[in-house]
Amino acid sequence: MKHLKRIAGFYFFFLFNISTYAQVEKLDDGVLIHLQGANAKAVKLEVISDKIIHVITSPVELVQKDTSLMVIAGKIKTEWSVDTKNNEATLSTALLKVIVELSTGRIKFHDLKGQTLLEEDKNGSSFSATTIDGGPSWQIKQTFLSPKDEALYGLGQHQQGIMNYKGELIELLQNNTEVAVPFLVSNNDYGLLWENYSITQFGDGRKYQPLSELKLYDEAGKAGGLTAKYVSKKDSSKIFTTRTEEDISYDFLSSLTRFPGNFPLGDGMATWQGSVESSSTGIHKFSVRYGGYIKVWINGKLELDAWRQCWNPATNILPVSMQAGKEYSVKIQWMPDGDESYVSINWLKPASSYNKTHFEISSEAANNINYYFVYGTNMDEIISGYRYLTGKAPIVPKWTLGFWQSRERYRTQNEILSTVKTFREKNIPLDNIVMDWQYWKPDEWGSQEFDPSRFSDPKGMIDTLHKMYHAHFMISVWPKFYSGIKNYGLMNDQGFLLTKNIQDNRKDWLGYVSTFYDAFNPAAGKFFWQLVKESLYSKGIDAWWMDAPEPDIHSNLPIEKRKDLMFPNALGSATKYFNAYPLANAKTIYEGQRSADANKRVFILTRSAYGGLQHYGAAVWSGDIGSRWLDMKNQVSAGLNFSLSGLPYWTMDIGGFAVENRYANAKGEVANEWKELMTRWYQFGAFCPLFRSHGQYPYREIFNTAQPTDTAYQSVLFYDKLRYRLLPYIYSIAAKAYHDDYTIMRGLAMDFPNDKNVLTINDEYLFGPSLLINPVYKYHQRIRKVYLPNGRGWYDLYTGKIFNGGQSIETNAPYDRIPVFVKEGSIIPVGPALQYTSQKPADTITLFVYTGNNASFNLYEDEDTNYNYEKGMFANIQIDYNEEDRSLTIHDRKGEFPGMLQKRIFNIIWITKSKAKKLDFDQQPDEQVLYGGKKQVIKMK
Repeated sequence: MKHLKRIAGFYFFFLFNISTYAQVEKLDDGVLIHLQGANAKAVKLEVISDKIIHVITSPVELVQKDTSLMVIAGKIKTEWSVDTKNNEATLSTALLKVIVELSTGRIKFHDLKGQTLLEEDKNGSSFSATTIDGGPSWQIKQTFLSPKDEALYGLGQHQQGIMNYKGELIELLQNNTEVAVPFLVSNNDYGLLWENYSITQFGDGRKYQPLSELKLYDEAGKAGGLTAKYVSKKDSSKIFTTRTEEDISYDFLSSLTRFPGNFPLGDGMATWQGSVESSSTGIHKFSVRYGGYIKVWINGKLELDAWRQCWNPATNILPVSMQAGKEYSVKIQWMPDGDESYVSINWLKPASSYNKTHFEISSEAANNINYYFVYGTNMDEIISGYRYLTGKAPIVPKWTLGFWQSRERYRTQNEILSTVKTFREKNIPLDNIVMDWQYWKPDEWGSQEFDPSRFSDPKGMIDTLHKMYHAHFMISVWPKFYSGIKNYGLMNDQGFLLTKNIQDNRKDWLGYVSTFYDAFNPAAGKFFWQLVKESLYSKGIDAWWMDAPEPDIHSNLPIEKRKDLMFPNALGSATKYFNAYPLANAKTIYEGQRSADANKRVFILTRSAYGGLQHYGAAVWSGDIGSRWLDMKNQVSAGLNFSLSGLPYWTMDIGGFAVENRYANAKGEVANEWKELMTRWYQFGAFCPLFRSHGQYPYREIFNTAQPTDTAYQSVLFYDKLRYRLLPYIYSIAAKAYHDDYTIMRGLAMDFPNDKNVLTINDEYLFGPSLLINPVYKYHQRIRKVYLPNGRGWYDLYTGKIFNGGQSIETNAPYDRIPVFVKEGSIIPVGPALQYTSQKPADTITLFVYTGNNASFNLYEDEDTNYNYEKGMFANIQIDYNEEDRSLTIHDRKGEFPGMLQKRIFNIIWITKSKAKKLDFDQQPDEQVLYGGKKQVIKMK
């Protein structure tokens, strides 16, 4: 028996047959449902727009509002309605139907055709009372149903080489090389922005377990653990200790005491050997975290051979098929690479049918479950919804799209100037030189001052870079202050510092006690900016490198200790806002510079991010990765999922940051491998949103990597010059990232959603709408297997030869080239040869038209370095190719800006299926057009 009655503005819905009732209240911006007999006590739906719904599920009757640090959008006025019947309340917009089951609070999202986009599991909202930072809170979890063929992307940047996160476990926890962004994109036409800042887990209901949860046998076959042997790495016959170990869990500084007391980490090697047995059949996953060298064999097969610098461990996931009740031999060989090295191994049981049809998101602390559902008919629309909520991505200064040179580190003013001078003398294109850390006096970190003994005239140096070399200067600015320096005192006197690390008297790796400022305190942020402005920005700094904003107050501490170091802070909780520090830190500098210099584009490079970071003129690099082939490969999926998280500007250290000792002063084959690794990494980097070289010794400058006669040198120079030729293409898609919420570095599922073969591809991507990039990531590899997505033909960029889509091919990958293909039906605008982006205007542009399908490109231009585009000062030239009548239309120019070219030449080169043309910028064009802003139609002859 059911009855609906309206009293005093409320809708009361009684379900007598189960002795519960739900109270439904229509609000100005949505609906509030009070529940009885469910895990949750209230569900609130807020209508943000026709395609964005804000969901708040509360464990108590009174819905408490959470502080939002990333959502800045208001609501778009739109028509919507609420209907209540059959145990359901349905909220309808012009694009969505959101159904709440009144007996449980379960929510289902449908499009207008009735197709299910996403639905919560029955009783999927979970709350556990907890205490954080001395106050009450809730641990939360929300479970969703997920079709078996659903693909899930985003969630920030992770280093395990995984593209599709369905069936994976991802921890959203800021760490060097791991970036947390709580935005998930599905190929089922929705995105999910999880409004929470605490450490968060994404998964399918499983949890990694210690090895001891498996049956373990030692070398002799005795049950109880693996045989652990600790020996000298110089002489393996010298055994320090042999013992049986159930678990391998040496994760943090505090756990290193569990090693045998006589085992010298800096000079030792450990081996664990025996066998494992599981009670389950299926794919088991082993999570291997390591610093140093590690090899893992399972049943005699080498599953992992890797290295990572000891102080910044990496994690690899090894999937292994195992049968229940069967023993599998295991051997793990680990060679530490310093006195502080880390190793741990955990395992994940095979997925059940439940795991394959669900995913869960859980967080450590919240007032309620709080997420935004974003609908879109494609992934670009979904990301546009995310950017509506969290802010537009400003157009970066054009010079940032050129080549940047960096190293760890330039030690003197002369090193900076001589490096740029060499680039110019050798005619190697360059736009930016980067000053990494320790330009200050050794004991004055946080002074924001150059050490005068090494940098006698910083302003003069920067002026020379600007005026003589037409180069820009980026500088590293940390949120860190050494105890005892002047700026420390100024900040500390006003309560602007996080003080726990000082109280603990903990020293950094250079031997000084330090701490970070409280970026959650707006007053502290403004004061921090003033210090930076007066000491650095006033000297002509062009951009900011904001390092260690996780915050990495001290590396490799246990997570609970990391949280303790962030408490107290201005927001009142470290646990609740643990992941948000990089967002607040970037906002500080962005708002500071815009207030001081309103029309100079802010540019920030930061090592970590959170939802909304793109709004603050910020890009992210992938952290202190290792200089290994596997590390390079893993950057592809890391950058793609980061981009799918809604943040369009991403880069990496070309060459990797940390280098194995074998490469220092290398000769022979080791030197050859280093050169080839650098070459392949540069080739990949030329097709990333930002093109940037950085790392430890050996130096990464092209002329320090190889000789001009070497293939390596010639290849790197070719791709550097190609990057500058492609600037009209690259800058136009960067502008599209702002005006149309476009994504520059594109996972294949974005453009080929109906091709199921692309859903898990982790080593190919589209750079903009047309270029299919296929990095080469194996030493001596000269043939590359490439999948060409279905639906279009694909032209080889270098030869013009066309291949059918929907197939895998083996294509040439000579030392000096990586495979790049152009989508059939593309227009690629190519500009003049340049040494730096502002050297000359693109008064002549060559349009490479790849026929066989209709094509379109919007050529965008503005003033390159200011914010006048926000006021409408920019120009677009729409260019369309029609396959049916084989005509190219260059439309009327729309818009204008000061200094705009009034006339230019368009050279047109037709590439057809029957007439391949090589990539040659000096070839005779098929047509030449003098364009003065008015429409012209050119027919192919």
